Amino acid sequence: MMFEITVSSTFKEKCPDFRGVALYGSVNNTMYCETLWKEISDFTKELLSTSKIEDIKQQPAIAATREGYKKCGKDPARYRVSSEALRRRLLRGLELYQIDTLVDLVNLVSLRTGYSIGGFDADKIQGDRIELGIGRCEEPYEGIGRGMLNIENLPVYRDAIGGIGTPTSDNERTKMDISTKHILTIINGYDGCKYLPKAVEMMQRMIEEYADGNDFETIYFE
Repeated sequence: MMFEITVSSTFKEKCPDFRGVALYGSVNNTMYCETLWKEISDFTKELLSTSKIEDIKQQPAIAATREGYKKCGKDPARYRVSSEALRRRLLRGLELYQIDTLVDLVNLVSLRTGYSIGGFDADKIQGDRIELGIGRCEEPYEGIGRGMLNIENLPVYRDAIGGIGTPTSDNERTKMDISTKHILTIINGYDGCKYLPKAVEMMQRMIEEYADGNDFETIYFE
């Protein structure tokens, strides 16, 4: 079941060029996928041979998301965009964390495209509506592996009971795990929608290939 996804007027005022695309589907997660990690290894070698750490901020999708943070009132140097953090990790000579197949493939699409991408266990989301807004002062939010995160002035997706995702970190409450049967991914285009179709096509292809994905639904929103 695809969710209704809306964008708050406050967020639209600050980031009028934002466009998003969500992909929902049925999946079969696994702890590790050898062929996926061959793709990740190949991408890592390509990135290391063509890029330097100082190039990361110039990647169009990353640069646009960083600018979105500034417009919302958050310092992107203190709260890094997830796609930026992933690239920085590889270019510092560190290996990508291996979590499970769904998390790993979402990370690869984010690395390739530069988009911040939320990956959620759709069955853990409360209600049938998700709204993109801006984090409030002292709003409770537990980032995955990060503990309580200060999301004031961060872009944040909320379900019926609270925040589920930001471009810095998704929430522990709705994270994917080995038991996930339905995935919802949200690709955030702070630079508009020009490259979103290619990104969602890549995401669907990888979910089909590596996680037996089927019954897909896609929705663009702004």
